[in-house]
This record gives sequence, structure tokens and C-alpha cells, in this order.
Amino acid sequence: MPNSFIATVREIESQDIQLIADYWLNCDPEFLMSMGVDLEKVPSRNELTQMLTYQLNCNYHEKTSYAMIWELNGKAVGHCNVNNIRFGEEAKIHLHIWHQENRQKGIGSELFCMSLPYFFNHLKLQKLVCEPFAHNNAPNKTLKKLGFTLSKTYTTIPGSINFEQKVNRWELHQESFIS
Repeated sequence: MPNSFIATVREIESQDIQLIADYWLNCDPEFLMSMGVDLEKVPSRNELTQMLTYQLNCNYHEKTSYAMIWELNGKAVGHCNVNNIRFGEEAKIHLHIWHQENRQKGIGSELFCMSLPYFFNHLKLQKLVCEPFAHNNAPNKTLKKLGFTLSKTYTTIPGSINFEQKVNRWELHQESFIS
């Protein structure tokens, strides 16, 4: 990433809801499918707004999802979120850079690393799990580089908006994160 960029992460705020909805609803369909997304399962703008608004109003131990906004030079460029949260135990993590011009430049790795303390600390997690589409090279390379351990490769429907696919299950345990 060029030295002229200042990368920051922060918790989601109400003004970010529109940006996340825009990402999911305006993203190139081919790109979404390359991530394993079933286009028929993407929630409506209203459903996304309701879900994200609910998240904003919950205490950490009540959250079913939790998102961090990724910024470059003060401008939101992506998000990282967890869902399937079992407070004090584990959650599934996802990473999204919203626009092509910011992808595959190392930005995601840096912002992803900056997001991890929020998830481990606020949700008291013991483990983060990421299950990207096995054929989606970018997240698989990033997870390996960042110290996640590949625990298995299998076929499943990894999330509520996915089609059945082969995924790589990557795990990062809290003790590995701290050390």
C-alpha cells in the first residue's frame, strides 16, 4: 500500500448502513458469484437496513453480527464483520473491500489485522473462523498470510446468502492472536 494512505478502522455507525447496502445491492454480480454469493439470497435494502440498525442498538453480548468500517484517508472503503456469534466462544468473520481499485493492493490485509482486536476483545472470542469459497484466491491467501490455520476443506452452504460450495475453513485462536 502506498505510504500516502492512512488506514483506520472503526465500529459501524448509522451513516454506514447505506454504504454497506450499496455494496451488496450495486456490486458486480460476477464478483459476488466469485465470492460464492447466491444472488437470489441477497437481502433487500430494507432487510439490510433493519439488520444493521438492530446491530447498532445491541450490547456486545447480544449482537448476532458486528461490523467494522475500513477507511483510507478518512473515506470508507470496505467493511469487516462477524456473524454466527457465540459470545465468549467463536464467530465467523468476513472481509469486503467495496471497490475494485482498492483490491489486491495489501490494503485488506492491513485493515483486517486492525479489525481483529475489536472482535476478540469486545466479543470475548476464543476463535475466529473464516470459510471463503475455495476458488476465491484473495481471501485464502490473505488468511494464510495473517496466521490463520487451515483446518479443513469441505462442501457446505457457508452462510445465509451463499450457494453450496467447496470452502476452506480457516481458524485463528485467541492465544495465537495475542502472541
